[in-house]
Amino acid sequence: MAISEFELKRCEREVEKFLEKRRPPAHIRSQLDFGYRIENQSVELFEVRPQWNNPEKILELPLAKATYVKKEKLWKVYWQRQDLKWHSYAPVPTVKYFEDFLVVVSEDENACFFG
Repeated sequence: MAISEFELKRCEREVEKFLEKRRPPAHIRSQLDFGYRIENQSVELFEVRPQWNNPEKILELPLAKATYVKKEKLWKVYWQRQDLKWHSYAPVPTVKYFEDFLVVVSEDENACFFG
């Protein structure tokens, strides 16, 4: 089941505030920026940059993902490993509030999200 409209707007507002703090200066954003997408019950954060050997091709490199589990009323936290699959973030596999997910990603204690 998808996130409610109210929750969707709240997530958009919070993730936009989060990304605005982390975005590089305007003059470098064509070379490195951050973005997000919300699909069904998941929010994915990603890095946006041109491909190194083909600058016309823009890549979205996944950073973190949170998926809302309605019956448990919590968010599952994921990171993408070298196998390009999403894995549960072992130090903090779930959080109660979406804002807590953004705190976990921001702190990045194990360098899983931003390296």
